[in-house]
Amino acid sequence: METNFEAILKQYWGYETFRGVQLPIIRSVAQGRDTLGLMPTGGGKSLTFQVPTMAREGLCLVITPLIALMKDQVANLRRKGILATAIYSGMTRNEVLVALENCVFGPYKFLYVSPERLATELFISKLKAMNISLIAVDESHCISQWGYDFRPAYLDIAKIREIHPEVPILALTATATPEVVKDIQVRLAFREENVFQMSFERQNLAYVVRKCSDRYDKESELLHILRHTEGSCIIYTRSRQGTYDIAKRISGEGISAEFFHAGLTNVKKDKLQKAFFAGDFRVIVATNAFGMGIDKSDVRLVVHVDVPDSIEAYFQEAGRAGRDGQKAYSVLLTMEQDRLTLNRRISTTYPEREYIAQVYEKLCYYLQIAMDAGEGRMLEFDLAEFCRNFKLFPTVCESALKLLTQAGYIDYVEEQENTSRLHFSMMRDELYRQPISHVPTDRLLQLLLRRYTGLFSEFVYVKEAELAARLDITTHDVYQLLLGLSQRGIIDYIPAKRTAFIFFKRDRVDLKYLSIPRSLYEERIERMKVRIGAMDHYITEEEQCRSKMLLGYFGEKEVPNCGQCDVCLAQRKLQPLNKAEQTVEDIAQQILELLGEQKIPLREFYTLWENRKEASMVDRETFFTALRFLISEERVSVTNWVLSHK
Repeated sequence: METNFEAILKQYWGYETFRGVQLPIIRSVAQGRDTLGLMPTGGGKSLTFQVPTMAREGLCLVITPLIALMKDQVANLRRKGILATAIYSGMTRNEVLVALENCVFGPYKFLYVSPERLATELFISKLKAMNISLIAVDESHCISQWGYDFRPAYLDIAKIREIHPEVPILALTATATPEVVKDIQVRLAFREENVFQMSFERQNLAYVVRKCSDRYDKESELLHILRHTEGSCIIYTRSRQGTYDIAKRISGEGISAEFFHAGLTNVKKDKLQKAFFAGDFRVIVATNAFGMGIDKSDVRLVVHVDVPDSIEAYFQEAGRAGRDGQKAYSVLLTMEQDRLTLNRRISTTYPEREYIAQVYEKLCYYLQIAMDAGEGRMLEFDLAEFCRNFKLFPTVCESALKLLTQAGYIDYVEEQENTSRLHFSMMRDELYRQPISHVPTDRLLQLLLRRYTGLFSEFVYVKEAELAARLDITTHDVYQLLLGLSQRGIIDYIPAKRTAFIFFKRDRVDLKYLSIPRSLYEERIERMKVRIGAMDHYITEEEQCRSKMLLGYFGEKEVPNCGQCDVCLAQRKLQPLNKAEQTVEDIAQQILELLGEQKIPLREFYTLWENRKEASMVDRETFFTALRFLISEERVSVTNWVLSHK
C-alpha cells in the first residue's frame, strides 16, 4: 500500500498538493531508486527529500555547500517540531562531535553536512553507526567537472555510498546541461539512469536585453524601468560597492531601496531579508550572495546591471522573478565594454600557475606552517591583511586559494559570521548542585534554561543582545557572565566571530611538488570559455527568441518562441502579417471565447483547443504565442499551470 505522501505534506508543511515532478521524485526514492531531480529555482526541491524522510524510519543525510541555506532549513524544520542539525566548516570539534552523536543516539531526522566534512575520520566513524534512510545531494551539478561550479569535495559522496550501499541517493539541481546530467549520475554511482525533469520554461517571465552606450546610460535605463514597472525588484551587480552606490542613487530618486552583500553581518542580512519579504522597501540591490533559498513569490522584476559569467548563473538569478505565476520581467543591461570584461574574468578566475604557487608559499609563511607539517590544522585567516602584506590583488588571490582548495592542498572557507553558541558541559542534576551565589549569573542561567531547549544535548545558537534585553543589563555584561560560566566548566561557550579559515588537508609541500591537475586548470579554462561564449551570444543575439536560447542551452530543443521577449516583440512589430493567416490577435480572441469564465488546467485546455474543428488551422507554436500575448496583456493568468480569465 502506497504511503499517503499528501497527508505528510499537509501535516508538516500545510500544502494540499505537490507541484511539478515533486511527487514522482518522492515515489521514486521511496521505492529505493537512485534519482536525479532537475527542478528550476523555486520548484520546491527540499520537499522531495523532506517528505519521504518523514514517511519512514531513519535519518536523511543532506549534502549542500550553502551554509546559510542549511542553517535556514534546520531552523524551519525545528519550528515544525522536526529534529534536525547541521555540520559545516568553522565549527569546533566538540560541536561536531555533539551533533554527530545526537544523530547516532537521538531521534533526529535530518543531518545537513557541507561536502568538505565528508572525508574526515570523525564523520566517517559516526556515519557507520547512523540509521540512514536517504542521501540527498543538493546543488549536485557541483560534482561534475563539466559544470560551472565544480567542487572537488563532492567527489567524496560516492565513497559515502560504500558505507550504506543499500540507501538510495537523491541528487537535485536547478541548472544542468545534458552533459552534466549524465556526469552527475556516473559520479554518484547510480545503479541505473533515472531522471525526472521539469521544463525550465517560464511562461509568465519575459526576458529582455537592453543595449546601453555606457555606465551612465545603464543607470538611466534602470531608473526608466523602475518607474514604468510595479512591484518588488531585485537588482544584481557584481561588486559590494556597487550595491551601495546603486541603492543610494535609486533612493535619491524617491524609490525605496536597500543594499545587500556577503560582507554584512548576519543580523543585518536577516533584518534586510525580513524587511524585503514584508514589503518595507521595494528594491534590494545585491551581489549573488542574495537569493539562494530566498522564495519571495511576488518579485515582478529582476535586473542585472553586470553580465554574469554563465547562462547557468543568469538563469538561476533571473528565475527569482514571478514565482507566483504572474507576469514578471528579467532585464539584462549591457554595453560593449561588458564583452571585454567577460573575457577578462578568465584570467582573473584562473591566474598563472606560477602565481598560484607563489600564493601557496606566501600563505604557508603567513600562517607559519613549516615544511612537511600542517596537515589537519585549521587557522583563522584575514584575506585583506594577507593581500596587503604581500601586495596581492584580492580577487585574483582568492581565485588562487580556491584552485589550491580544488587541488586538495587546503580548504579555504570564505569569511562568514558565526552566531554565538553554547551548551551545558554538565548534566542537569549536576548543574543544580552547583553553588551559584552571584545573582546576575543565577538569573542568566535561569533565563537560558527557560529560553532555549536542547542545551544539555547540543550546541544552541544564542544572541547576547536578546539575553541582555530580558535581563535589563548590557550585552557586554552578558558576554562577561557567559565567559565566567565557561571558565568554571559549567558551559561550553563559543562567542560570535566573523572570520575566514584555512584548513590544511595535507602537509606543506615544496613548490617543485605542487601540482594543479590539467583537469582542474587547462580543461576548466576551456569550459569557462565555452560558457562565456554562450553568455556573449545571449547578449548580442537579436534574431532568436531569448527563452528559446536559454532553454536550448539546457537541452530543451522543441520549444516555441515565447512571444514576449524583446526579440519576439521586435519581430512582431517588424514583420507584416500574412492576410491569408490568422493573426495572433484573432487566435487570442478565440482562446478567450473558449475559456469563458472557467478555471482549467492548461494541459486540459489545450486538449479542448485541439478538439475544435478549426484546430488544424493553428499550429502549437502559434497557439502558445497567442496565449503569451494574452498573459502579457493581463487578460488571462496562469497560476500553478491553471488557466483563468482575469
